[in-house]
Amino acid sequence: MPRSITACGHGPQTKMFRARLSATCRLRYRTASQSRHRALAPAAPAMACNKLLRSLYTAAMNYRHAFHAGNHADVLKHIALLALIDTLKRKDTPFFVLDTHAGRGRYQLGGEESRKTNEADAGVMRLMAEASLPEVVERYLRAVQADNQAVARPATPGQKPARTTAGIQLNYYPGSPLLTAQALREHDRMALCELQTDEAEALKGLFAKDSRVRVHAGDGYAAIRAFLPPRAGETRIGRGLVLIDPPYESQDAEYQQIIHSVREALARWPQAICMVWYPIKLRRSLQPFMRKAATLPAKSVLVAELQVRPDDSPLRLTGSGLLIVNAPWQFDQVLAPALPALKKHLGEHGASTRLEWLRQDG
Repeated sequence: MPRSITACGHGPQTKMFRARLSATCRLRYRTASQSRHRALAPAAPAMACNKLLRSLYTAAMNYRHAFHAGNHADVLKHIALLALIDTLKRKDTPFFVLDTHAGRGRYQLGGEESRKTNEADAGVMRLMAEASLPEVVERYLRAVQADNQAVARPATPGQKPARTTAGIQLNYYPGSPLLTAQALREHDRMALCELQTDEAEALKGLFAKDSRVRVHAGDGYAAIRAFLPPRAGETRIGRGLVLIDPPYESQDAEYQQIIHSVREALARWPQAICMVWYPIKLRRSLQPFMRKAATLPAKSVLVAELQVRPDDSPLRLTGSGLLIVNAPWQFDQVLAPALPALKKHLGEHGASTRLEWLRQDG
């Protein structure tokens, strides 16, 4: 892993990181220069941005979602994702989906990474064992099963037996790209972005024959400028979704970038729904992020959270949340049945949920 900006080289990925941070760096310099209470040396903004660049690059290149596929955070995220896609499909006109941190698309639940953490056992597999769940949850489980049935191939050499519960066997967990593609219609479109080379190559293999899907091997934040507003030929696509689901290994830097990127997405595509996934360690540490999110130039901002254990540790993940900007009308009522069910079946003692509008115009 590179230890300095120079060591990163001058390839396209590094250039994209430089490009997407340049606006943030200029803004910080102006803000610092105008402040009455502190002054920055001329080199300080560049040093701060170099540090931010390194932290985001390192996080993106080190993270491997295979360790966490199918856990409680994936469950919450994918239930909401499919519910949003179903809402978009209520109209006949096409829509567009941009997934900024797409991963590899499909994960082996019998693979070494998944077996090392066993997080799917306390997530999707636990729900599979339940006989009666809200329809919004059942819809998600049917999609996971459908992907496994579509693959239906023997385990790869060295792969351990699949996860089985209540007579249901899962060899794979489909990520956001596959779940979304499964729900797309012929005239809908999707762009997938992934920075890690091996993950991006896996994505390209999955969608090589799907003309509805484009795979971009590069920085997802920079892709907001490249892909928005979306077009099909000469026709602009008016509706759609931007999914932002970064690794958060450098959390302060990531939260800053998310607010900047959502603002940029809305400036280029005002009617877009933006769904941001975020981790929860201590909920109160999210307050600055929530305050900024409430000021985004959108018609509505909805928060949905699932904490599977008590909010008592700054060091471990206690849950996760979704920030849904421009959420569809009454979308809280769509998610409302899911959260108590997830708390009941996935939560430990002291688990909690939250479903709240930070902003709702009209």
